Amino acid sequence: MTLIEPRTLKGFRDFLPAKMVQREKLMDTAKRVYRRYGFLPIDTPALEYLEILTGKGSEETDRQMYHFTDAGGRAVGMRFDLTVPLARFAAQHINELGTPFKRYHIAPVWRGETPQDGRFREFVQCDFDTIGTTGVVSDIETALVIHELLLEIGIDQFRIRINNRQILTGLLETLDLKDQSTAVLRALDKLDKVGAQGVGKELEQVGISAAQSEKIFQFAQIQGSHDTVLAKLSAMLESSPLATQGIERLSTVSGALLAAGVPASRFEIDVSIARGLDYYTGIIFETSLLELPRIGSVCSGGRYDNLAGLFTKQPLPGIGASLGLDRLLAALEKLGRLEQTARAADVFIPLFDPDRMNDYFALASLVRAQGISAEVYPEPKKLGQQLKYADQRGFLVALIAGARELDQGIVQIKDMRTQTATEVVWRNQPEAFLDALNAILGLGKMLS
Repeated sequence: MTLIEPRTLKGFRDFLPAKMVQREKLMDTAKRVYRRYGFLPIDTPALEYLEILTGKGSEETDRQMYHFTDAGGRAVGMRFDLTVPLARFAAQHINELGTPFKRYHIAPVWRGETPQDGRFREFVQCDFDTIGTTGVVSDIETALVIHELLLEIGIDQFRIRINNRQILTGLLETLDLKDQSTAVLRALDKLDKVGAQGVGKELEQVGISAAQSEKIFQFAQIQGSHDTVLAKLSAMLESSPLATQGIERLSTVSGALLAAGVPASRFEIDVSIARGLDYYTGIIFETSLLELPRIGSVCSGGRYDNLAGLFTKQPLPGIGASLGLDRLLAALEKLGRLEQTARAADVFIPLFDPDRMNDYFALASLVRAQGISAEVYPEPKKLGQQLKYADQRGFLVALIAGARELDQGIVQIKDMRTQTATEVVWRNQPEAFLDALNAILGLGKMLS
């Protein structure tokens, strides 16, 4: 028999325990923050009817989409993001859900793009969205969730860049470029990647005149404090009611973020960001890491008030953002912020004496009953071998007891980080034992 070479497809990855533990930690953090703001979980299929997905993101996402004809002769596609499936989901279920409906969805998506640093063909998005309201409160809350999420993950060197598609659309209307807005916005969205010269060439290719391009670049280079940018925009676009509406919306969001305690240094009004997806209609967000800006945005999103209109006549405006889990993990790894251990439990219990197996399980049950994770080693190997396993896996504490200690109801609590041990009674004095264990773990007193 010829062996099949074990390998993964280009752009796809296996995750070993050490990486998977970190992924789950980030996902758990995202869930905790989303729930704190009242968002509820949903799930949707990986496959959708192709007509649901095509023409909703951009020409690029249509090209990158994995699609095929299934056994029933149906044209189907694999979701390229979680927002388009949400629009279909909301149109299908909104009567039983009611509005406003706040959801989060953490799941894989697929795009057949060229793999590169921080970009993969299968990756997880951690989305949160509000459906059914055009109120500015939801715009503000989206920015607050992004801010709190990054802080909760343990990142404080970041900046949320904010713009409004109404301002961009208003600018293009004043330049008689409304019919070419999609091409212009896609080109402008590449400013960080290809620079002004690259964007200028792309604008020229779609028929934008030199004078129009100059005005677009003049607009994109507006910088300064929040108030300064808003004032310059107002002066430049005072003839556009749509742009004025977008500027006023940005002003309200900016003031609310400052009032909520978000430092002015953590967000900026950046009129050069456009977001490449076609469905955005209002405020848009991109979040960059100040220590690693070239990795791209790690949390992006915006308002899309017309997307669900493709599936229902009922108005279902939406706004939300997505944490790019894999890109953020790649960034954290580059910055040396990831713990390289596959510890699933904090406490390790060696199988010192196989004849006393029931005692070890009784000890483990006592620990687990207090919400502390514990693992009993499955084989009676030499103690040194078992402790080497514990050290390699990153356990914080080992509970060591042989026949003599078990007869006396005592155990050694060994701190695997300092290699120091403390002997305590556990069978007849569980509260004292748990207090000692908690103190070593750094959890504080758990029993009153």
